Amino acid sequence: MTKHVAVLMGGWSAEREVSLRSGKACADALEGQGYHVTRVDVARDVAEVLARLKPDVAFNVLHGHPGEDGTIQGILEILRIPYSHSGVLASALAMNKAMAKHALKAAGVPVPDGRVVTRAEAAKTHVLKRPYVLKPISEGSSVGVFIVTEEHAHPPQELTRADWTYGEELLAERFIPGLELTCAVLGDKPLGVIEIEAATRFYDYEAKYAPGGSRHILPARIDAAVYERVQAMTVAAHKALGCRGVTRSDFRFDPHANELVCLEVNTQPGMTETSLVPELAAHAGLSFGALVRWMAEDASLER
Repeated sequence: MTKHVAVLMGGWSAEREVSLRSGKACADALEGQGYHVTRVDVARDVAEVLARLKPDVAFNVLHGHPGEDGTIQGILEILRIPYSHSGVLASALAMNKAMAKHALKAAGVPVPDGRVVTRAEAAKTHVLKRPYVLKPISEGSSVGVFIVTEEHAHPPQELTRADWTYGEELLAERFIPGLELTCAVLGDKPLGVIEIEAATRFYDYEAKYAPGGSRHILPARIDAAVYERVQAMTVAAHKALGCRGVTRSDFRFDPHANELVCLEVNTQPGMTETSLVPELAAHAGLSFGALVRWMAEDASLER
């Protein structure tokens, strides 16, 4: 019997458009692999929709809230629908950057120095010695992120805007100069390491998703020992947060100081035509169709 896969996409987070693109790509590929696919643009009635559809598997391609923070995972556990990616706890933990840093540090994975600050505090005064980075506690795709340099006499005043929607707590971290690196885990095995050259100042939302926004160099131009360190740290970070399925971890590497730090673990990495995980999988000899098939077959409960 053909397996029925509900592809969950869209939602209402700041990353809705990216999720829709990821969802379309995955749904098309799953259909190409012979699955019966229902495309679900997730709204507040998602539990009712899924209860009515009764799919064999939920293929979660939601980014941000509620798909990446443990919320949709809890609904799927209640409905007893096996699902892809990480479970309730790992998703919630990874989504909260401050809590994730505690878990990573405890597991011996190096992370940037920093602290949690309020939006009002960060707008009023420099909260760390410049250069530093300000990022929302629980957003992805680099939305709401600022790099504050010596050139900035004042903190980012965008933080005072009435239409700010990224929460009242921010993570302030020391800026690590050097290379932007990323690596993914498939099951419990690391894939390759990509070096990212952003066309803009850093790997922001536009660099991630706009054509020509960034250049991906695979394999990364780092020596073998550092390459292996990135892979080992990616697996260690995945395990430290209790993740399952596919994750992608982002790093900064300062070659002058030989300093490698983990910035975050993405439990719902992008699956668009310019996304990193499909590129890493292809480099390992896994087509996009084979990748989504693996993810659908890996789906389970109590992840």
